[in-house]
Amino acid sequence: MRFLFVHGTGVRRERHERLFALVHERLTARFPGAAVDSCYWGDRFGATLGAGGRSVPGLKPAAAAAPDEADAETAEWALLLADPLCELRVLAEAGWPGGSGGGDAAADDDPFAMPGVRAAGTRVLAALAALPPAPPHPGDELGALLHGTGLASDFPAALDTVARSAEAARAAERATGDPQARELATALARAVAAGALAAAGAEADCTGAERDRLVELLTTRLGGDARVPGARAAAFLGRLALRVTTQPLLNARRGSLTVGATPALGDILRYQARGHELREFLHARITGSQEPTVLIGHSLGGIALVDLLALAAARGEAVPGTELLVTVGSQAPLLHEFGALTALEPGAKLPYGFPRWLNVYDRHDVLSYLAAPVFPGDPRITDHEIGSRQPFPACHSAYWKQDALYERIEQAVAEAEIG
Repeated sequence: MRFLFVHGTGVRRERHERLFALVHERLTARFPGAAVDSCYWGDRFGATLGAGGRSVPGLKPAAAAAPDEADAETAEWALLLADPLCELRVLAEAGWPGGSGGGDAAADDDPFAMPGVRAAGTRVLAALAALPPAPPHPGDELGALLHGTGLASDFPAALDTVARSAEAARAAERATGDPQARELATALARAVAAGALAAAGAEADCTGAERDRLVELLTTRLGGDARVPGARAAAFLGRLALRVTTQPLLNARRGSLTVGATPALGDILRYQARGHELREFLHARITGSQEPTVLIGHSLGGIALVDLLALAAARGEAVPGTELLVTVGSQAPLLHEFGALTALEPGAKLPYGFPRWLNVYDRHDVLSYLAAPVFPGDPRITDHEIGSRQPFPACHSAYWKQDALYERIEQAVAEAEIG
């Protein structure tokens, strides 16, 4: 048995190597006797800016995608990715009741404060500033986590931005006691993590659990316990996050979204115009082995595989060896609704000879869609939801670290009796 991984839009060599390393490691662990290959097409069939980008107008500043209203945690992190300092801004402005930060500016000046003794919050902020500017060595848990999630290169800038911010300084001044300092430590850790995630964007390979562990490790190093995630500020942000609309967040992040989406959008448009080149390449790679093959396509890779398999089946020439198709975060079902799939007329059924199809999606991933309802009654198709607890765009890449994905692939392989 063989697995063949086909990457998605905007992926180029360095990014492909990281993604495929994840996929290869997880699949070989579950299928030790199987070959795990990749079909890298980014350099050869991906889009490039032939005029050096002269068509792109001026860009505007950056934020995150709108959350699902049912998921307050994802909504909170969408706000934090839009503005990593927003939680600190709440603490800086509102402070804490029953002491510093009651809303009266005069109350912030403690006439009984001992000279030379720093407020508890000031000590926490000093601890943040004292953290190493470069990510720790991968042997350290924090360092290993930063390197393993793709956040290592963006961590120093995020750390520096938070440590030097006026919001952090003001919140630290108002955190006079240990309880407030512990809450401040968590808010600072969340701000640093959000800053690194926002800067990395879709390049991050970070699950919700890894994000939470990063916050926990940072909080502990700042003297907090990370058990309560900034209770007052987080509660306020949670209510606010569930009320924000999509557009303000998209407007705030329009610049970074435009730049980040350029290669991905270009790959899609190029495929729509010259998709036969990529499909011929995939066909040659698939048929180059005599082993039964499980195809795994991410995003545009899934679209190309659906087109290839449907076209071949319609001609009565099913692609030899293809036993199972797995699409992950794919737009193929939506394109079929649009009538934009090369292989199928709008509303057409999948032809005889098309293999079993497992379609994996995340409801927070705005680039993933359901396949079964688009092809009603087709027993070959199964949709399976996986939740990374990350907002878009991080969730579009977070599939590959989810054990649930590989468990479901293993189940599908067993059901298909492959190997």
